[in-house]
Amino acid sequence: MDYSLPINAPIPYDSSCESIAPEEAETAEQLLQTLLEISDKTYEDTGLALRSVHAKSHGLLQGTMTVLDLESPFLQGLFAEPRKSYPVLIRLSTTPGDLLDDRVSTPRGFAMKVVGVEGDRLPGSEEARTQDFLLVNGPSFLAPDARSFLSSLKLLAATTDRVPRLKRAFSALLQGTEKALEALGGESGALKGLGGHPQTHLLGETFYSAVPYLYGQHMAKWQVAPISPALQALTGQPVDLNDRPDGLREAVADYFAEHGGEWDLRVQLCTDLTTMPIEDASVRWPETQSPFVTVARIVVPPQLSWSPELSARMDDGLAFSPWHGLAAHRPLGSINRARRRAYEGSAQARSTRGRCPMHEPRALESIDY
Repeated sequence: MDYSLPINAPIPYDSSCESIAPEEAETAEQLLQTLLEISDKTYEDTGLALRSVHAKSHGLLQGTMTVLDLESPFLQGLFAEPRKSYPVLIRLSTTPGDLLDDRVSTPRGFAMKVVGVEGDRLPGSEEARTQDFLLVNGPSFLAPDARSFLSSLKLLAATTDRVPRLKRAFSALLQGTEKALEALGGESGALKGLGGHPQTHLLGETFYSAVPYLYGQHMAKWQVAPISPALQALTGQPVDLNDRPDGLREAVADYFAEHGGEWDLRVQLCTDLTTMPIEDASVRWPETQSPFVTVARIVVPPQLSWSPELSARMDDGLAFSPWHGLAAHRPLGSINRARRRAYEGSAQARSTRGRCPMHEPRALESIDY
């Protein structure tokens, strides 16, 4: 596919592109309380300050991100200065709020913190110098809006730390069903979300923001795709997780012990509000109308990708939020608006329990990982 320019002209953002429901503030508060319920339960069981979602890390990486030579309309926000390079911290994870055996196979996450970013900031991150990207390995969100997201999160809270052996058996059943469905040319995000994700290598995945953001004057979604041959060779490759409860982490460690990796950071601009809605995150924006365009290159050298010490510093010491960043990339839509209050409150609660003080790195010299 030609990633040079979108097929149609991008739509400028104005406030009419978003619609705030009357109950959003209440929904956001309930989201926070549900997240705290999950983290309280896991802290009681493990003594660790785990995230309420994406608790288990499989890779904790340091690298660089370089902005490419771009043309209008892509020269905006973080990407306004071509060839500028930033240090990045990357956290690879899976979605549940408890530390499950990897045989309970769930969707994967890619969180990246870009360090040393200057410019007008989002509210609540005025003193920071970072831009966070939160992505999952699916192009659309499982829930259309914040209220539906809350319902899904309550289900997750109800099953946190309940009968791990039954979870493994249920996950194996769902994986078989998903495999049969994919053999017929289909797939199910719901099955994957409940534990039916194929047991494949995490590093071969392509990741998506699923929810929209401002891109300067426009609106967009993000994608991070592997481009180095060694990473691309892992796409769809099975990983043996039998008697390996941390098999995904081990597979990532084995790879980065010998290889580096490169990813493209891409942006998909909104060109049609009917087919690319802002308030329904469950809709996949069609690439036939607006393809993903590469705006930056992420490079990670060979390194130690996980250790208890790294986990203490990055799992406990860092918070990733869509609201850590530039005003030019403000999160859009119901789910993103609700995440602001929920993620802030959850991080504050976690910071009092962690093994390392929570902080936002401001420059390369402040990163000691």
